[in-house]
Amino acid sequence: MLLKQAGGRIGRNAILLALMEEEEEQAVLEHLSALQWRYCKGKVGSMELQKIVAAIETAAKRNGVVSGELYREMHALYHAVIEAMQGVTRGQVELGDLMRTVGLRFAVVRGMPYENEAEGEWIAVALYGTIGAPIRGLEHETIGLGINHM
Repeated sequence: MLLKQAGGRIGRNAILLALMEEEEEQAVLEHLSALQWRYCKGKVGSMELQKIVAAIETAAKRNGVVSGELYREMHALYHAVIEAMQGVTRGQVELGDLMRTVGLRFAVVRGMPYENEAEGEWIAVALYGTIGAPIRGLEHETIGLGINHM
């Protein structure tokens, strides 16, 4: 049911992929493959924004979602990550300086969400996990989504 509603919505598909546990994600992966969209997922935890950005960029490059050789692709991915982090951090994209840390699952999805092919490819970054003081048990759930054109 969720996948039928997700259709060609790139953000919704990225969020579903980030939320799903490994044993649940097969239907989402099959859906993305049927759309001929590229994707990857992973986990990252840090008090430093640059480590989060680097982990997501590295995963996207290693899995062929973006080319590290093309500035426009890396630029689009970077902006999608920063937009998603704004959701995670409630607009203050700072972590360690404010004594907070995150533990996140991420999904990066790239595809053509519009029927008109002239609209081109888009990229979505979804983040889901926890944010809070760097003391286990003193965190709460958070989510963020960033979408950018390629």
